[in-house]
Amino acid sequence: MNYNKAEFYTSFGKFSQIPKSDRLEFAFSGRSNVGKSSLINKLLNRKNLARVSSMPGKTVTINFFSVENIYIVDLPGYGYASVSKSEKRQWGSLIGGYLDDGSRQLALVFQLVDMRHPPSKDDLMMINYLIDAEIPFIIVFTKADKLKPNARKARMEAFKTEIPCFEDITCVEFSAITGEGVDELRAIIDDISEGAEITPPEKLESDTEDEEEEYYDDKEDISDEPKSFGGFLTPNRRKKLRVSK
Repeated sequence: MNYNKAEFYTSFGKFSQIPKSDRLEFAFSGRSNVGKSSLINKLLNRKNLARVSSMPGKTVTINFFSVENIYIVDLPGYGYASVSKSEKRQWGSLIGGYLDDGSRQLALVFQLVDMRHPPSKDDLMMINYLIDAEIPFIIVFTKADKLKPNARKARMEAFKTEIPCFEDITCVEFSAITGEGVDELRAIIDDISEGAEITPPEKLESDTEDEEEEYYDDKEDISDEPKSFGGFLTPNRRKKLRVSK
């Protein structure tokens, strides 16, 4: 994947405006000020492709960046205290609408958490949602450069009890300053993208239904199946994306 070819594609303020999914999408989720824009800029090797807002919580759009045959999807930052209830509802409508849309070719969610602190209530709500909805995800711990080695080790130990299902989730420690974690994130995206089979938008709904019936007709037991990237993949997503660990 040539990340130097990344371009801003489009931005949507309402979920109803977003067209059908026509390629794999990798979504980035996290609270305001967690360093999401800085991470995306570092990942795509650009300085200001994803803009860092001077007013946290005020940018309420889903932003799409095109990289060869995939989209990087920047979800709105959540959890900023100084916004109105109507703005919070708009966050929920956009983020929830996007993640609930089973017809999207959502390959993976990168859930960002500030390494310096325990996960917030909103972080835990999002992680639990991703687990319950069986949406594939990993956790990216941002601002790793802000902690000294002993403090980092202590926080990673604490996360084991603070984050549900922590042992089953792939985690990446990241710094936009030093570049730590960039190669690992790119490798994950590359691995999934190279093994993926893209479904044309007009076939998404019917194919998903057929796959579900076929899968359960087989009466397979998936309880012991391995999880890819800590992602709790559903049978349909596993078949569609053909991800191998």
